Amino acid sequence: MTSMTVRQIKQQIGQLTNGNTSSQIPSFWLTDWLLHVIDKPALFLITDESYALTEDEQKQFNAGVTKMQQGTPLAYLTGQQAFWSLSFTVNEHTLIPRPDTEIMIEQVLNWINAQPTSPSNKRLLDLGTGSGCIAISLTHELKNDNWQVVAVDLSAAALEVARHNALINKVGNIEFIQSSWYDKLSTSDQHLFDVIVSNPPYIDEADEHLAQLKAEPISALSAPNHGLADIEHIIQQAPDYLRADGLLAIEHGFDQGVAVRQLFANNGFESVMTVQDYGGNDRVTLGHI
Repeated sequence: MTSMTVRQIKQQIGQLTNGNTSSQIPSFWLTDWLLHVIDKPALFLITDESYALTEDEQKQFNAGVTKMQQGTPLAYLTGQQAFWSLSFTVNEHTLIPRPDTEIMIEQVLNWINAQPTSPSNKRLLDLGTGSGCIAISLTHELKNDNWQVVAVDLSAAALEVARHNALINKVGNIEFIQSSWYDKLSTSDQHLFDVIVSNPPYIDEADEHLAQLKAEPISALSAPNHGLADIEHIIQQAPDYLRADGLLAIEHGFDQGVAVRQLFANNGFESVMTVQDYGGNDRVTLGHI
């Protein structure tokens, strides 16, 4: 195998991504993969273009490109994904955290910071935690405010990843529970929550875009009833688990804002609002009980 230089690989990346829609590989995936393989900072691609990959690095790079062309996301190759101000381990058992989900973090923190002083036993629930990115990011930001955080997921494998992410991000005050949504939770007064957040499955099972997400766990992506089944269940049950004036925040699809707001209203929520993501699409709906 002929060893290639960084300059030659950058030229190859340009050929792979320039006008070739069939590959469906963003150019930054390829450059980030190259940096991961050679274990160098981004500036290296500019300052050391003459660097020649070793045979093992060349093999690893080529194998990764092939996997990406076959539908494997970059994050599953590197095993890492940045989210908020932290880094998260991800694998085939968890969704890859998206930047748009950071809207959830921003809105929940804004709501919490706007509240008057509350009792010391403040509690937050993350339903369908996956990699733990929402629960861990919020706990990291609230670490000085003595919040008790509970993170729930049906998948034992996902919870294992979430626990690992809490450990590597040095976030300790999270209780992880294996449960189908609220099933293993108590409705007693001392176990109610001030905040419930969730990024549940919300893609319509018939949506053609699911084919582009085949590497990620389908159970965490799609839901019946045009993608609204899990959202509806979470909203309907939330009043039983929220304290008075508690907040519910749910991420949903770009075309589901109207339907989700109606579900909030139908179940007694007030001050319901939908916040758009960085692309200008409806993404997170919030309301308090």
